[in-house]
Amino acid sequence: MKILGIDTSSKFLSVAVSENDDIIKEENLLLGRQHSSLLVPKIKELLKGVGLSISDIDVFVVGLGPGSFTGLRIGVSTVKGFGLTLSKPCIGVASIDAMALNVDGREGQIVPVIDAKRGNVYSAIYMRKNNRIVKRSKHLLLKIDDLMKKVKEPAIFLGDGVSLYKENIERLSERSIFLEEKHWYPRASNLIRLAFPEARKNKKRDLSRLNPIYLYPRDCQVKKK
Repeated sequence: MKILGIDTSSKFLSVAVSENDDIIKEENLLLGRQHSSLLVPKIKELLKGVGLSISDIDVFVVGLGPGSFTGLRIGVSTVKGFGLTLSKPCIGVASIDAMALNVDGREGQIVPVIDAKRGNVYSAIYMRKNNRIVKRSKHLLLKIDDLMKKVKEPAIFLGDGVSLYKENIERLSERSIFLEEKHWYPRASNLIRLAFPEARKNKKRDLSRLNPIYLYPRDCQVKKK
């Protein structure tokens, strides 16, 4: 089974292709705001490099955020287009859940911190034990001090919010561990690993339910029925 994963939730575009859950190739490219013009060409370039075309893909996986509203819309719309055109299954995975897998082998509490602008952060709390990562909270949108009230020491922090709020975190958590910047962003390979149990089912899904995670619903003009 060939799986294509993409994440456009941050300033990096992450694209990976796998055979089942064995990653064949992954690229992480700093695109800033160029996702709309470069996403499809970069996907085709990666696939061509491993001797595949888009029609060879059996399942598409996309990061749902939270993150850049514009980037998320572009990524989800592109994957929906592939799914409709090729009649292939599409699976959405929270990008922040994939970030938690960036903590290579370390055990303990894992706390991604993503800049959500307006003095807020996106976050969630995970625990890694016995080589398993379990989510201990829902996806969060809150102030950094409110997040720290939920964190038990010691904790591992990662994400672009670290560069903004490192002093706040250190003040409130004396035994903080901070990962290097190369670990701050979602990787398409981790999206594929998280989606693989569902991908194995090879089941068609209602693409109307494949939507980005918007934790600022009013600002995104998303209305609940």
